Amino acid sequence: MPARRARDLEKSYPRAQFVAKLRRLADAVEAGEAFTIMVGGERLRVPADAVVSVEHERSGGVSELEFQVRWRG
Repeated sequence: MPARRARDLEKSYPRAQFVAKLRRLADAVEAGEAFTIMVGGERLRVPADAVVSVEHERSGGVSELEFQVRWRG
């Protein structure tokens, strides 16, 4: 399998689409199952043992909340 190129992409979604993706992710995490998602034209398979975390940043009067899912592969 060819090596994947480095990538840093931020994609905004309409509220309903974001909620649907988040709900599918939550269901997969709860069930201990792998999760597949399409982001910016690339299909990603997140394994069941991926590490899930929440990050909060605050700077210059702006707050940011990130839900992160990390895995090797």
